[in-house]
Amino acid sequence: MTRTVAIIGDGKMGQAIRQLALDKGWQVSAMLGERESAEGVGVSRESLGDPDVAVEFTQPSAALANVMACLRASVPVVVGTTGWYESLPEVTRVANETSSGLLWSPNFSLGVNVMIEVARYAATLMSNLEEFDAHIIETHHTRKKDAPSGTAIAIAKAASDALDRPIPTTSIRAGSVPGTHELLFDGAFEQLSIVHEARDRRVFAEGALRAADWLVGKSGVFTMRDVLQLTAQK
Repeated sequence: MTRTVAIIGDGKMGQAIRQLALDKGWQVSAMLGERESAEGVGVSRESLGDPDVAVEFTQPSAALANVMACLRASVPVVVGTTGWYESLPEVTRVANETSSGLLWSPNFSLGVNVMIEVARYAATLMSNLEEFDAHIIETHHTRKKDAPSGTAIAIAKAASDALDRPIPTTSIRAGSVPGTHELLFDGAFEQLSIVHEARDRRVFAEGALRAADWLVGKSGVFTMRDVLQLTAQK
């Protein structure tokens, strides 16, 4: 089905989402740059071009205000920006009050979201094996500002909840790596490794538009677990 999408944020992810949306035959009603979307200034149904859904990829300092502006304008919004999750209770309240839809995720790669579930299950199996230490290594391009990545934090939470102990994370910033995440279970004589490697930024754009298409017509707060029906998996 053809959708009309507004894109908040004109960085590399915003540009990738715009191009992919056009390739899919979607209409792009608006693309707000950093100046227009700073702290929610200029974000309204009118400035967004009355879209079916908005996709937000900006900066942590602007994300919360942008999300709130979308919800209050009754524009369902998919959010890829991280660093604002401490405000989720407030955002959930506003989404419920306005009967709007919000879908957030630290990573829209389908494979990464499956990896998080695999990490959760593997950690459950490892929880009684004290011979193994768990560790996460994440590698990204040098322009990525946050460390550890939101994805590494999500993997760590899923696994540490099952292990009932914290998992240390090593962050590497080098070259132009789109994103690699590895969960290690290391023993004295063996090692189990679960790895996801993103080869192109398009993988995140594909997932974001899949989430956007899924969100249209829904109210409430969701994640990629809902989109991929991973919440139903045992």
